[in-house]
Amino acid sequence: MSSALQEQAVDFQLEPALLSSVLSILDAYIDPYLGKGLISANCVRKLALDGKRLQMTLVYSYPCQTQYRDTVMAVTNQLAKLDAIDEVECEIDFQPAQTSSVNVAPIPNVKQVVAVASGKGGVGKSTTAVNLALAMAQEGARVGILDADIYGPSIPLMLGLTDFRPVSHDGKTMTAAEAYGVAAQSIGFMLTDDQAAVWRGPMAAGALAQLLNETSWPELDYLFIDMPPGTGDIQLTLSQKVPVSGAVVVTTPQDIALADAKKGITMFNKVNIPVLGIVENMSFHICSECGHKDHPFGTHGGSKIAERYNVPLLGALPLQLDLRESMDKGAPLAVAEPDSEVAGIYREIARKVGAQLALQHSQSQVSISVEDDE
Repeated sequence: MSSALQEQAVDFQLEPALLSSVLSILDAYIDPYLGKGLISANCVRKLALDGKRLQMTLVYSYPCQTQYRDTVMAVTNQLAKLDAIDEVECEIDFQPAQTSSVNVAPIPNVKQVVAVASGKGGVGKSTTAVNLALAMAQEGARVGILDADIYGPSIPLMLGLTDFRPVSHDGKTMTAAEAYGVAAQSIGFMLTDDQAAVWRGPMAAGALAQLLNETSWPELDYLFIDMPPGTGDIQLTLSQKVPVSGAVVVTTPQDIALADAKKGITMFNKVNIPVLGIVENMSFHICSECGHKDHPFGTHGGSKIAERYNVPLLGALPLQLDLRESMDKGAPLAVAEPDSEVAGIYREIARKVGAQLALQHSQSQVSISVEDDE
């Protein structure tokens, strides 16, 4: 049995010759996000035969619920070529890894923390954070979002939660809001429309820590943090006091935005937070009248910066009027128009983010096991 299989508890009840054929077929199916076969990726947990029906259980390390049907169809077509198998009965589940850090205490009920950041404002970072969180939930994960933009909180408006006010039932923690199946917290829930948080940097950083640690979060697989732009006190507080699993950097193809995005990537590298990838916003515009595709802010900026820093380009999103309008109405496109092309792009990005976190965790486990053997 391969070393990959030994890392997870498996229940294989097939006779050796058939088991070998089934494992070979399953490992030949390369998961498009993990880049590994289903066996090498530790996805296969149970194999049993009931007559000529193969009973199989798959457990994914990243959320990809919308892809289950295609996966099952692809492997079933191959498995059915074996004489011993006429049909396949498949159960699929999702189990994310728990982030562990020797330097920072975990957040109760939260398995993974992902920062969504940008070097400068106005590149669509909050729009990306909200739609990414919603897309991750659509893929089967339990998700929360924290609005860390203390000076310009926008999550309440974007999620249609302008009337929500946190309450405390125990005098120690406060409730989170809920919208479209996603838990949310923001300093904006505690300010009126015309109030501003007039605080110095350390005070804002302290407010972030309080929002994060004193919120009664439900059980979450992923908590997305919508960061303020820049590389100041709040970013440093995040790196020092929060067990961040990775960061997503948002930019536009414009040179000035790319220059600031590079600074953001460099900052995360310095504080040892892995950059999971780049999202390029306002990548192109398609004319609603003639269908012509324009690139008002330049081309290939996101891919060039991703290549330079050896990180994935997670996706490129269009400059689109209804995307902006949906956020202003508190009904993000990911949920308002789930069948739209843009919603599909966000789900693709969500799957890539989840897969990057899973790969990162598996690599760290390999590193730890090697050290222990020595």
